[in-house]
Amino acid sequence: MGDLLVIGSVALDSVETPFGKVREVLGGSATYFSYAASFFTQVRLVATVGEDFPEPHRRLLADRGVDTRGLRASQGKTFRWAGEYGFDLNEARTLDTQLNVLADFRPDLGEDLRRTPFLFLANIDPELQLDVLRQMKERPRLVALDTMNFWIRGKQAALRRALAEVDVVTINDAEARQLAGEPNLIRAARAIGAMGPRVVVVKRGEYGALMLADGAFFFVPAYPLESVYDPTGAGDTFAGGFMGHLAAQERVDAAAMRRAVVYGSVMASFTVEDFSLRRLTRLKPGDIADRYASFHDLIRLEA
Repeated sequence: MGDLLVIGSVALDSVETPFGKVREVLGGSATYFSYAASFFTQVRLVATVGEDFPEPHRRLLADRGVDTRGLRASQGKTFRWAGEYGFDLNEARTLDTQLNVLADFRPDLGEDLRRTPFLFLANIDPELQLDVLRQMKERPRLVALDTMNFWIRGKQAALRRALAEVDVVTINDAEARQLAGEPNLIRAARAIGAMGPRVVVVKRGEYGALMLADGAFFFVPAYPLESVYDPTGAGDTFAGGFMGHLAAQERVDAAAMRRAVVYGSVMASFTVEDFSLRRLTRLKPGDIADRYASFHDLIRLEA
């Protein structure tokens, strides 16, 4: 089993959907990722929060087995995001973003983290993603990166430099088209693969996930759910399941990648069933195994 290092954001989210609303609950890309991945392997989290970050949130991660020594408290307020969803839950409307301490975040990896074999660069400034790569003492066995439209628009040159150095990129369908400048998703995935990563995973929300790995495509649908309350963090949870499985198996071949996409989809399907991490906090390993088996039945062709 290989250790997994994640660098990203830990936030306080306020979210409203047609099915309810919450205020200042635990969120952030690294939060969702690390909690999901912790069901598979040892996760080490590097992020920053403010002096106002609730101690129970830190305990929630630590109790799940996440190594939170890299979760540093800085002077100021914790990063906050507020958004709302209509009945189309595929797209959030951002109401407010307060970077606060995240604006000055400069990850500083201790010696014990610089040789971690699996690395996930969550959705942060690509300049910081590159800086983390430079701090690693040796090339991790697998490096994956996530990004978003804000960085594609504002820091595409730095993002392309980062993409040239990673093995995997996870990105949603709209951002894939934006980054590639290509409306066709298949051609967009191939164009992004040509930028450097050998694996491109396109997250498509309720339409599933598409992976291009070493020139071959693989697709899984989203798990059919009757109750979807809040899609916030689903993409980060997907990445946590994906990378967590690979790190646990210490395999990065094509077959392992395909299984990892299914595990990512399984973890995302749980996240959307409640607000924040509420559903994940009630999750048991047996629930994951059962839904993975259900996924297998859902997509298999033979009798």
